[in-house]
Amino acid sequence: MADSRQCCSELYRWLSPRFFKALSDPNRVAILVRLAECCGEISVSQIAECCPVDVSVVSRHLATLREAGIARSVKRGKEVFYSIDAGALVRTLRKLADAIERCCPPKEEKR
Repeated sequence: MADSRQCCSELYRWLSPRFFKALSDPNRVAILVRLAECCGEISVSQIAECCPVDVSVVSRHLATLREAGIARSVKRGKEVFYSIDAGALVRTLRKLADAIERCCPPKEEKR
């Protein structure tokens, strides 16, 4: 059996506080759902329609999601458009699940 410290060290990479901070706020979760529903770029003002907070607060939430690698942005003129980085989000979640399984393999379930 491999040294558990070596196997579990990969967890540190995927258990990123920045990533989980981005997903820990109900408004950011609502924003993430809004981005996922759109399946494309959407303006900050359109995103703000889903949340009971000011547009400036939505912008800060979007910055947190972007810094965590969950959303991406592009500026066109005076407007900023955001989209979900679904590929990055799925890869991170998959890598995290894989790292947990390597560190703590699931026991066989008895039926």
